Amino acid sequence: MAFQLSEKTFKVPVDLFITNRRRLSQTLQSKVQPNSVVLLKGGVETNRYNTDAADLPFRQESYFFWTFGVNESEFYGVVDVSTGKSTLFAPRLDPSYAIWDGKINNEEYFKNKYAVDEVIFNDKTTTIADYLKRLGTKNVYLLRAENTDSGNTLVEPQFTGSQDFILNTELLYQELAELRVIKTELEVDVLRYASKIASEAHRAAMKHMKPGLYEYQLESLFRHTSYYHGGCRHLAYTCIAATGCNGSILHYGHANAPNDKFIKDGDMCLFDMGPEYNCYASDITTSFPANGKFTDKQKVVYNAVLNANLAVLKAAKPGVRWTDMHLLSEKVLLEHLKAAGLVTGDIDEAVKARIGAVFMPHGLGHLIGLDVHDCGGYMGDAIPRSTLPGLKSLRTTRTLKENMAITIEPGCYFIDFLLDEALADPVRNVFLVKSEIDKYRGAGGVRIEDDVIIRASGNENLSDLPRTVEEIENFMASGEWTERIIEQRVSQFLTK
Repeated sequence: MAFQLSEKTFKVPVDLFITNRRRLSQTLQSKVQPNSVVLLKGGVETNRYNTDAADLPFRQESYFFWTFGVNESEFYGVVDVSTGKSTLFAPRLDPSYAIWDGKINNEEYFKNKYAVDEVIFNDKTTTIADYLKRLGTKNVYLLRAENTDSGNTLVEPQFTGSQDFILNTELLYQELAELRVIKTELEVDVLRYASKIASEAHRAAMKHMKPGLYEYQLESLFRHTSYYHGGCRHLAYTCIAATGCNGSILHYGHANAPNDKFIKDGDMCLFDMGPEYNCYASDITTSFPANGKFTDKQKVVYNAVLNANLAVLKAAKPGVRWTDMHLLSEKVLLEHLKAAGLVTGDIDEAVKARIGAVFMPHGLGHLIGLDVHDCGGYMGDAIPRSTLPGLKSLRTTRTLKENMAITIEPGCYFIDFLLDEALADPVRNVFLVKSEIDKYRGAGGVRIEDDVIIRASGNENLSDLPRTVEEIENFMASGEWTERIIEQRVSQFLTK
């Protein structure tokens, strides 16, 4: 079977996950002992406290999904390393499930749906340990995965009878995460679709935008477009629908700042929003004037960021270190700000003095895939995380490889705290023109973010949006953007 929410959405072939399992077993064969298996545990659906209802639909754990493509809760999966044989352990559902939640499917249903070799109901009559002993298993490789951004750890699965095997929690994370870093073309197809839907939803927000609305209304429209036209039930992260001064709040949209500002004429909008399709994420940011017309100061900032984005898109290629791309984006940004009179002095020296981080305190971008901030950023040939402003916020320091998926998202923000701190610093204030910078305070910020596949033959930008000042102004001033137009554009994409 394939995943497809309807005939109007993208069809994800089950071969994507068959290929992933094959890649996993082939990678491990030379690195593990004989009679070894991989055992993974899927996510478990949870309800809010003191209720029997979940507040969000279940979303599968990403490593498990990469390997098996299973959408349901409480599954385990086994891959026999030597043969590649795959087995799913499905939960034995109580008969009452048929009353409240629908049909109880049998083993053959799941075997066909997920194209595995065997499906066994996980209960007291057939335990995971019993099955592994029948295989002649001696070594069980379990996933213990650490997140370098959050510091959280996905703990290894527990199973009854585990004491009868040699357990290893060290190898699998390194190997599985590295496989996830390099996308297959089947995975790129899904990422391409997710980014297309994100682009259409951003276009809808831009066309609907006008002063007098509230930020949450544009978030709502984005969500509607992503799901109604793209079949994207989940978002990849909390929507940032920032306008005016809120554009300088990097992670705006959280519970204390919930996209609730009244949008005024003259506000700059910074919308960082992305849905995911079949668990594959998109992450796109648009910046545009609420009234559809850039002011001269808005053009200065926007063009500085756009040129930084385009410079990185051109320069990023296999073998180039991402840290160097971050520094390139800072240099281009500062050159534009110097031309506009906000920055002075030698730009190379300004970069060394970390003036770029005053205006862009975040990292240039991040790996993207089954998680919006995908795994593997500090694996491979990554250099240790810097302690310097801006650079310490990089989510990866690796050199780029063919078929890496990464975001390019330079930005320029006017954050009072950072500006005041830099202006009070005798080392940095020599590069800053306070009288000109003060004219931009309160304006928020600009970020331009694209999802990109690294290619030696030329990078593939998955975003599909008006980007220049002229393109944005013309698009926002053009005719109506109806549901029918969006439907036609998605349909045309699917039939390419």
